[in-house]
Amino acid sequence: MDFYKIFLSAHKGFGYLELLLVSLFIIALLTTMFGFSGKVNKFLKKTTLFTMIFFHVQFLIGICLLFIFSPGFKAALDGGTLMKDPYSRQTFVEHPFSMLVAAVLMTIINKKVKSNDTISLGIVIMGLIAAGLFAFAFPWTRVFGA
Repeated sequence: MDFYKIFLSAHKGFGYLELLLVSLFIIALLTTMFGFSGKVNKFLKKTTLFTMIFFHVQFLIGICLLFIFSPGFKAALDGGTLMKDPYSRQTFVEHPFSMLVAAVLMTIINKKVKSNDTISLGIVIMGLIAAGLFAFAFPWTRVFGA
């Protein structure tokens, strides 16, 4: 049983689900912001909660994949090419850091959405930044092909 392949498959599977959840979150966020009342509804609360939960699960799986099971990270670290090679830098530095910041922002957004009755522009901006970081760090070519 190869744990690297199991964790990689789980990370990819949750990535597809996270892509769907981020899309739903952005739709709910923008419809609430540009709606007539600006009041936080159940759909926004649920999509924010589930997006945050799956961000955290995805991040934990990715950290285990990176630090425990990844042969490429250990080889790049030992070979001194971690920051020199663009592929290694994107995969092992930029991707995890961007996803960490996006997960932290989603946690803050979830707290704000849960505790406020109306949505503010700051919450929308944080949500768009979190989605932007997610879109930046998402490996589009590896998932959907070139």
